[in-house]
Amino acid sequence: MARLFIGNLPFDSSEAQIKQLIEGDTRTVRSVKIITDKETGRSRGFAFVDLDSEEEAKAAIAELNGKDFGGRPLKVNEAEEKGQGGGKFGGGGGFRGTPHGKDVQGQRGFGMRGPAQNMPRGSQRGGGRGGTRGS
Repeated sequence: MARLFIGNLPFDSSEAQIKQLIEGDTRTVRSVKIITDKETGRSRGFAFVDLDSEEEAKAAIAELNGKDFGGRPLKVNEAEEKGQGGGKFGGGGGFRGTPHGKDVQGQRGFGMRGPAQNMPRGSQRGGGRGGTRGS
């Protein structure tokens, strides 16, 4: 089985319309999943479609990528599986691998990231242009 990412969909597209578009005359669509916003329930403009085989998926990409659908050029490519790190969907993560929203680094002052730096008072963190301040 192969999974396709279908992007740049009109926000009012239905699963039936997408299934019909992808199937054409030769392909078998197993499922269509339109991704929606959790808070509003509206479509986010993309979907995942499961097809029977890699060959069908490659043919669909060749035929449909860039094709006009509802006034918008479709973006059709192979979906990247979650967990492959750094892909389109998932795999990102917080700053330097820390869990989101948790201050793992302890008490180092508000808004400081990375190792605490012992700098003399009045020095400009991050450089600036050199010379004296306020000149």
